[in-house]
Amino acid sequence: MSTQHTVAVLLFLALTAGCTTTSSRPTRSEFEDIPVANGLTYLPNKSTIIESPTVKAARLVYRGRVEVDSLSVGMRTALEANGWRHISSTSTADHGITQLYEKAGNPLEVRLIDGWWFTYVELTASRTRQ
Repeated sequence: MSTQHTVAVLLFLALTAGCTTTSSRPTRSEFEDIPVANGLTYLPNKSTIIESPTVKAARLVYRGRVEVDSLSVGMRTALEANGWRHISSTSTADHGITQLYEKAGNPLEVRLIDGWWFTYVELTASRTRQ
């Protein structure tokens, strides 16, 4: 593993650890058990939230300057720590990394897209209300 890659992984882990601390401006998440790494900015104009009496669904989009591979490892670690079961991961040069999770019958798709200047994170989830 290169020094640059090691530094990127350590940086991400530090950012992820920061998710559990309080800050003056927390990163927005519609679901309390889906952590979002510090250093990512919520993009409300690219996000969609739908709520009904029985279902809440959201496609939340973030961007930041984080290396995709280390972000992928960090997201998986944080989600599994919050009870999400990893189902599959795919990686392509054109579309980045897609991870699928499940928790209590509720799906979660995580897409990590390596843009020219920013890394984009799309979280798509739905939850039935009881």
